[in-house]
Amino acid sequence: MIEKENAQISIVTQCDLLSLHRSGVYYVPVPEKQENLDIMRMLDEKYMETPFYGVKRLLQDFQALGYTINSKRLKRLMELVGWKTLYPAKRTTVINKKAYKYPYLLKNLDICRKNQVWEIDITYVPMKHGFMYLFAIIDVHTRYIVGWSLSNTMTSQWCIETIAEAMIIHGVPEIINSDQGTQFTCSDYVDFLKSNNVQISMDSKGRAIDNIYIERFWRSIKYEHIYLFVYENGNDLWRGIHSYIDFYNQKRVHQSIDYKTPKSLYLKNVA
Repeated sequence: MIEKENAQISIVTQCDLLSLHRSGVYYVPVPEKQENLDIMRMLDEKYMETPFYGVKRLLQDFQALGYTINSKRLKRLMELVGWKTLYPAKRTTVINKKAYKYPYLLKNLDICRKNQVWEIDITYVPMKHGFMYLFAIIDVHTRYIVGWSLSNTMTSQWCIETIAEAMIIHGVPEIINSDQGTQFTCSDYVDFLKSNNVQISMDSKGRAIDNIYIERFWRSIKYEHIYLFVYENGNDLWRGIHSYIDFYNQKRVHQSIDYKTPKSLYLKNVA
């Protein structure tokens, strides 16, 4: 039903007219062997428990489970699920010559209002016969998910479009914090934030804890929803995640914000 080459009606408009989500249009089943998909799902669950594990420890774990796997194959699958091993950042006086790496701005910052700081990240989401990636944006002060999107590829343009849509709906934040992934260090992303007068903040390498609020959201959505269901395709996955995020924003109370819901705090909080 979708005419991708139609020059008069955009794919976004066609999806709206047909009540389809774009993730279902762009989704292509990932041609991975079932064993690899099983390992990737276990890697994703292990990351929630032992994010400090590296290749050597994980290799021992999988070999003990009976998998015939070498470090090269394991590294590739770890990269696909976005495994970022946590370790203490080294203190050094050596200057990073790569200008696109920006400092971490949130240390000791008093975050006291909505749209002061947004955190962003990408995570792997398993399905029955493949996987997709989920990109989400959380408002740090209220824990409100201001934007999210699904894709089967991790591109900077995908992230930029999702952030731009969130800005149209909720306004422009003062700071956006991310990790040092290639999507967030490329010139397109940097130029987009600068053109909107958004300050750029980045985690130290190996310090996912610097982006702790979005990391906590990943833990919540995976343990409370994703790991409980096995989705067949991108459209079903989109509907499931949409339902969970509505619950997370509107009904799920958070101890860290005095048992309020993110939406109630976001709506009453003055920017």
